[in-house]
Amino acid sequence: MEMDAATFEKLVVDELDLLPDEMVEGLENVVFVVEDRPEDGSLDLLGLYDGLALTERGHYGMGELPDRIILYREPHLAQAADETELRDEVHTTLVHEIAHFFGIPDDQLHEMGWA
Repeated sequence: MEMDAATFEKLVVDELDLLPDEMVEGLENVVFVVEDRPEDGSLDLLGLYDGLALTERGHYGMGELPDRIILYREPHLAQAADETELRDEVHTTLVHEIAHFFGIPDDQLHEMGWA
């Protein structure tokens, strides 16, 4: 599947807007970023939470750089056969990475079906 960066970014924003308010209300000092591929150039990683989970924070305040939730465009496109599959996978990736912000580990996400 092919999709330019601007169209993919809009799709990510649309999927983010569809997430339940309860899921996104607690997101503070977090930015969502779209990149083409992970640093290693692989197509295996769909997303990454780059930050310190709420459950691991002590004092956290002014002046802190924002956490980042990164979605990788090319790996998503490589795994999707059509736009419906792409939207589903972007949705799952957003939920997965937001869960890491809240301190939910991969093993628990697997049990919940979000990994």
